[in-house]
Amino acid sequence: MKKYFIETFGCQMNEFDSERISWLLEKENYLSVQKPEEADVIIINTCAVREKAKNKLYGHIGNLRTLKTSNPDLMICIGGCSAQNLKEKILKDFPYVDIIFGTHNISQLPELILKRKSIKKSICEVKENGFDYVPGNFKNTFPFKAYVPVSHGCNNFCTYCIVPYVRGREISIKPAEIIEDIKRLADNGVVEIMLLGQNVNSYGKDFEKPYSFSELLAEVAKIKEIRRIRFMTSHPKDLSQNLIDVIAQNFNIMNHIHLPLQSGSNKILKLMNRNYTKEKYLEIIDNIKSKISDCSITTDIITGFPGEERNDFEHTLDVVNKVRFNRAFTFIYSKRDGTAACNMEDNISIKEKKEWFKELLVIQNKISLEENMKLVDRNYEVLVEGEGSKGLLEGRLENNCVVNFEGNKNLIGKFVNINIASAKSFYLKGKIIKINDDKKNHL
Repeated sequence: MKKYFIETFGCQMNEFDSERISWLLEKENYLSVQKPEEADVIIINTCAVREKAKNKLYGHIGNLRTLKTSNPDLMICIGGCSAQNLKEKILKDFPYVDIIFGTHNISQLPELILKRKSIKKSICEVKENGFDYVPGNFKNTFPFKAYVPVSHGCNNFCTYCIVPYVRGREISIKPAEIIEDIKRLADNGVVEIMLLGQNVNSYGKDFEKPYSFSELLAEVAKIKEIRRIRFMTSHPKDLSQNLIDVIAQNFNIMNHIHLPLQSGSNKILKLMNRNYTKEKYLEIIDNIKSKISDCSITTDIITGFPGEERNDFEHTLDVVNKVRFNRAFTFIYSKRDGTAACNMEDNISIKEKKEWFKELLVIQNKISLEENMKLVDRNYEVLVEGEGSKGLLEGRLENNCVVNFEGNKNLIGKFVNINIASAKSFYLKGKIIKINDDKKNHL
């Protein structure tokens, strides 16, 4: 039996694309393996969001040279966002790579593998646009939870972001196809889904008859076998009152919203082409907190954007202190060739950017710890997701907080009630007080 190995970098959409690749290859009688040296085909699904991701990719491709030398028949395939963006450079720097395929060419991969075997030369197949996803054609990694895409691509063109250039313009998947996918997953035992899109809040605007994400979410919530509904990612400029109301009205839509801030400075937000202000963002947060009890809010923040000064950074700190994010994913600005920000004047030294970054981390980590401490001695329902560190199990609360606890591996995929015993900035520790075997009865 032919064997394949996939390594995935980047976001949840990349993880879902790898699930598509698995489905396609297993349809052709390939078997998944856990080690690259065991495989006949190695696929690296790449990310292009930051320079660090590209450097990590280059290191991984370089490490495959030895495997290729010892096994010339080994097929090395590079896909994803960096493949879309750096196709010629990857082939030039790594001539032993067999196939480069873009984000719009995933469904062609089995065909490309056969073609590569017959022509005995490297193949580069990268469409500039297109949408080759077929609903249902993916293998969800976990039997109890799954990703379900609602759209592909992005229309926002934030000046720092390469995504619209490597994934194309936004295309929404028809509501009926999404609902059909979710019902199929529910029938197969899935109890949690994550709806995916580069900007889920603009879902449906490209239909002839507009259909909003809040309408879709309300329909998904009617599928009661799905006990947990999450979504990623929301853009503040498109987050509607209707969406907040739908979340508040449905127990199976989780009380967690990831809402990227990026900067608290109106000047920098304008340079980023984010199309909202600090004041508007805070207004949205106030609205969420007033409507959805105990809503966890997480965010993304960039420091050191071109043109940013100390005063701009202090506006970001002001938002962080006012909102009190449960967690923030923080980054120093990474220049990406091909984006509008790439040509902006940048007078701030990397040393100062790193100092701002550290200052932000200290403040946010303190807030994260304080918010997590509020959960101690309280009981929560947890979906057991797998094994964590030190032999403990790991799961998530409804608000997406990670909790570690002792328990048998046969609990993976089940719901348990946990008493929270202690808290750190990034996770909780707890103790099982009840095992819930009935997946259809919400505690």
